[in-house]
Amino acid sequence: MEKAGQPIVVLDFGAQYSKLIARRVREARVYSVIVPFDTPIAELQSLRPAGIIFSGGPASVHQPGAPKPDPAVFSLGLPILGICYGVQLFADMLGGKVERANEREYGIAYLEHDDGTGFLDEVEARTQVWMSHGDRVTQLPSGFQVIGRTENSPYAAIADPERRFFGVQFHPEVVHTPQGRQILSNFVHTVCGCPPSWDMGSFADAAVREIRDRVGDKRVLCALSGGVDSSVAAVLIHRAIGDKLTCVFVNNGLLRKGEPEMVLRVFRDNFRINLDYADAEDRFLTALRGVSDPERKRKIIGNVFIEVFEEEARRLGHMDFLAQGTLYPDVIESVSATGGPSVTIKSHHNVGGLPEKMHLELLEPLRELFKDEVRALGRELGLPEEIVGRHPFPGPGLGVRCVGEVTRERLDTLRDADAIFIEEIRRAGLYGSIWQALVCLLPVRSVGVQGDERTYAEVCSLRAVTSEDAMTADWFRFPPEVLQRTANRICNEVKHVNRVLYDITSKPPGTIEWE
Repeated sequence: MEKAGQPIVVLDFGAQYSKLIARRVREARVYSVIVPFDTPIAELQSLRPAGIIFSGGPASVHQPGAPKPDPAVFSLGLPILGICYGVQLFADMLGGKVERANEREYGIAYLEHDDGTGFLDEVEARTQVWMSHGDRVTQLPSGFQVIGRTENSPYAAIADPERRFFGVQFHPEVVHTPQGRQILSNFVHTVCGCPPSWDMGSFADAAVREIRDRVGDKRVLCALSGGVDSSVAAVLIHRAIGDKLTCVFVNNGLLRKGEPEMVLRVFRDNFRINLDYADAEDRFLTALRGVSDPERKRKIIGNVFIEVFEEEARRLGHMDFLAQGTLYPDVIESVSATGGPSVTIKSHHNVGGLPEKMHLELLEPLRELFKDEVRALGRELGLPEEIVGRHPFPGPGLGVRCVGEVTRERLDTLRDADAIFIEEIRRAGLYGSIWQALVCLLPVRSVGVQGDERTYAEVCSLRAVTSEDAMTADWFRFPPEVLQRTANRICNEVKHVNRVLYDITSKPPGTIEWE
């Protein structure tokens, strides 16, 4: 797809934060792409990069089989920024020295710099940075100079201005380095000379042209869930090819309150998209009867969805493409699962699955975007805020928030409680400050007193977290009156609940969802 200018290429050495580096570059309005550390030089050059960033990584440069790039990367004449393990690669491969540090450095440190290269322009002379390393550079390669240091890292920031090589032992991409965005901005704008021209308007125009060219007169089938990703993909494709797109919306009975009606109103009535509605609630609930194990529930929901979707597709006639809302993090993590240095946290339902069974060509117009970019694209395309601003929602829906057995009655209870919680969050003006808010219905009952009568009813748990990318999350600190009002309303308005809890577990050790 056409890009605004040349990209910054991130070489991934297995870093936990590779995706975050790429996001920070894009936040500076410069396109970025992540590729494996061992990408052949010819393939690297074909991307026409304006600069390269070496990510961090869990390895030591001294261990057998440590990931290292082709040494020819240093002869491309391109600016290179090495981060953490990346700066150690500079020293190891260019004639310096890396040794195990006497004191490993994890957490906050303070960088003092006297840089005259422009790389640390507008960065305070003493600034907080985030360290995470056991090795450190102890001798610089020829041509390099020290431009910054911390108490335990005498070579915390280094530079070879002539070759435009820069290295930092800390992580500028994380929020714990408050001026890290400025450092990365300096690299991409000042050092690499990239203009700030990457935006969703230019992406949308290029994507529409590419979809039209690729699809031609053929037909596209899209599974529409009402979530952000599939919604934005559907509207983007519809803008490109109009009635050659047909969307299938499967109501599995595990959706939030009012969700089926909202999807039909927005896509069928407002956007005039061909929308096939499959009401399969009874089929899903029958398949889930008596099942409590969360993994079994996920598999059942996924398998029944595929069955229903395939049946609808056959009924609709011949299709050529299957459209999916696959995002860039899905692609990266799935690639790492095939043997890259990163540890794969989970598999993604959007990458693989349906196409093998249906023999359709994949159309994934969002596969270069991060979640925040997809939301921005949705707004560019005119999608309402009730969709583009929604919190993430799991593929199995309320099936994994109804802890224990899933029944119609328990789902109705959960839907009502969830609707009240979200309503109170919006009423308090806090919805946009929270990454994800949800209610779980727990498989326990408790004694209560309601209307002077003893009750023995269900318990629900409220959960709200803050996060940047869902890899880590912290519980949201509500004003007490918001929780009090929510609990009072749930106990008074939801028939089968008499106790409300608030989950204050971070991730890790917990996960955002309960199942």
